[in-house]
Amino acid sequence: MALFTGSGVAIVTPFKEDLSIDFDRLKSLIDYQIENGSDAIIICGTTGEASTLTDDEQIACIKAAVEYTAGRVPVIAGAGSNDTKHGINLSKRAEETGVDGLLHVTPYYNKTTQKGLYEHFKAMAEAVNIPIIIYNVPSRTGMNIAPETALKLSEIDNIVGIKEASGNFAQAVALAHLCQGKLDMYSGEDDKVVPLLSLGGVGVISVAANVVPQKMHDMVALYLEGKHQESLAIQLELIPLVNALFCEVNPMPVKAALNILGGDLSVGPCRPPLTTLEDHNQKALESIIKSI
Repeated sequence: MALFTGSGVAIVTPFKEDLSIDFDRLKSLIDYQIENGSDAIIICGTTGEASTLTDDEQIACIKAAVEYTAGRVPVIAGAGSNDTKHGINLSKRAEETGVDGLLHVTPYYNKTTQKGLYEHFKAMAEAVNIPIIIYNVPSRTGMNIAPETALKLSEIDNIVGIKEASGNFAQAVALAHLCQGKLDMYSGEDDKVVPLLSLGGVGVISVAANVVPQKMHDMVALYLEGKHQESLAIQLELIPLVNALFCEVNPMPVKAALNILGGDLSVGPCRPPLTTLEDHNQKALESIIKSI
């Protein structure tokens, strides 16, 4: 039930000035991504501002992405929650859109134990029949998926991958050791793609791909072809851009970058409490965008 290999873009949700969803622009973004090498569309994740979308808006975005993509690449929908019942309902509704798979983040704020994590992911997985990637990002949720818990979750038929964004490379090594061949591992950090591929990873779920989709695709493709030095060269080339895209809270910088590029890539503002960049970060980002 593997979902994709390569670079999946954690696509932004474009808004109009009144903060309603700009579905016409979402279609343009999806076309741009597919035409420029992205291997999957990840809709309504953190970068897609899912936390400030209503459930109906989230499902409408997922449905639109499925329709616009029209089978050209897999579409994976964020459908996680810190409330298991809510996550189940959202996952069922997402499945009905025809989406290829789901991305389930760890519970946030109320958190839980490792036992609770297992039961949470298990309940959501058993409620649907499509593949699931679990998402480990403790810097946002305050909750870490232990490698041993990931191994146990891999025994559930439709839990097929993990987006690893713990920032803890020792943990990534342990995860790779325990789960090799049992969970597809995706980097959740754009500055650590090649290191994670070296541990047997199969791709990245990328913020930077919103801006440089072909570069992100090529980095993964070259590595998987055995062209490790060429892949590493792209990883190192992109470090200044990646750093700039995380100078403030994601997705504020990446939306600013797309608005700097303009035209069909303009995506409008973020929804509060996210805001615009500080002036010095905006100017630095403009300089880097011009340089690439």
